[in-house]
Amino acid sequence: MSNLEADPINVNELPLVEECYTLSKEQQESYQRDGHIALRGVATESEIHVYEPIISDLVKTLNRQDKPLDQRDTYGKAFIQISNLWEQSEAIRRFVFAKRFAKIAADLMGVDGVRMYHDQALYKEPHGGHTPWHQDQIYWPLDTDKTITMWMPLVPISEAVGSMTFASQSHLMGYINKMVISDESHRTLAGYIEGKGFETKSHGAMAAGDATFHAGWTLHSAPGNPTDTMRKVMTVIYYADGLRIAEPDSKARESDLKRWFPGLQPGELAASELNPLLYNRK
Repeated sequence: MSNLEADPINVNELPLVEECYTLSKEQQESYQRDGHIALRGVATESEIHVYEPIISDLVKTLNRQDKPLDQRDTYGKAFIQISNLWEQSEAIRRFVFAKRFAKIAADLMGVDGVRMYHDQALYKEPHGGHTPWHQDQIYWPLDTDKTITMWMPLVPISEAVGSMTFASQSHLMGYINKMVISDESHRTLAGYIEGKGFETKSHGAMAAGDATFHAGWTLHSAPGNPTDTMRKVMTVIYYADGLRIAEPDSKARESDLKRWFPGLQPGELAASELNPLLYNRK
């Protein structure tokens, strides 16, 4: 693991984020039904106070986007996207690998254990563009419904910025199409959502440390950022332990197979060095 942290950090003094976050039966059933849920206070104010500056400093260091917003395509306008920060920072690894977050993911999916797929910092710049409708799992070489993403703001998000918008129960449709995030995916999937009559829901304003969780097949989008401040979000993608890699059926999945399951082949257990087991209730 390389270390790009500018200042020496005593990792052992950072919060562990291990204490259990208990879900009600109603919350678990709501997630299973709708394919998404908002949970409040998943990380504490003091935990965010410690980890947000560390994450933001590394995002700033690793960001290679230097084009002005008006010169980027729709995807480029949506956010600054940095993946697997945990590989670059022991401190961020401590946050991303948090047992509390991983147990919530396992409890919502109803599985015994979860592995890391990858993390992503998604920072939507002031006056940044919208994120088009899409399904996350079109990128992932996994044939399963046992995948989930935690989306956690590191700063307060006002109603004007909002959380993501989800198409409730769209996860039950599975693989809808192979469209990557684009203007075309937004138009096509918006029509699909309307045609199917799916209810769309945003969880509105969120405090730093709140989080949404959504299934890999849940259709979702996000509005632009009309404010003058950065929307700082950290995400972690989990999948059920014991899954096998599917034969990639697109260039996007071929690319993800090489990047996130290095050295592995279709049919093998999805458990490379980049996919540690983060929680196991057994």
